Amino acid sequence: MRKLHGKLYPGDGVETARNIIRDLKSPTKIITVGDIITFNLLSAGVIPNISFVDERTKRSPVSNEVTHGTKHPQFMTITVENPPGTITEELLKEVANAMLSDNPLRISVKGEEDLAALPSIAMAPLSSVVIYGLPEEGAVLVRVTEDKKKEIQSLLDRMKCKEEK
Repeated sequence: MRKLHGKLYPGDGVETARNIIRDLKSPTKIITVGDIITFNLLSAGVIPNISFVDERTKRSPVSNEVTHGTKHPQFMTITVENPPGTITEELLKEVANAMLSDNPLRISVKGEEDLAALPSIAMAPLSSVVIYGLPEEGAVLVRVTEDKKKEIQSLLDRMKCKEEK
């Protein structure tokens, strides 16, 4: 996902994750989308409530260190199919289920996880945060508000209409 839907934190390492952590303000849920941001948050000591990973970054496989580093022992792992550039019904179902879970979840996406940020924002409880990686730039922190949920739901509705035509 290339569009900024929140605040950009430049960089790609643990220091960027620490800058994000300083700005979190006790969110209801922390949701990460992307292997690198998930790895960096975990490395900085924060366990996301929900993380979406696909073992790829910039269309290439991530290192074994990153793959292993996103498999925190507290996570329950769920696998879903979601081809690149799409949001499948299966992904939507797992996002909805994940929002109801009290256990930390690692959702391993076979295909591409990038667009999982959109339904996550639309379905997350208010005051949650969704953090997604923006390759070559950094990470984006989205605060889930009523207005942001409406904005993203409108975008999702337009995407669905496009797919049906």
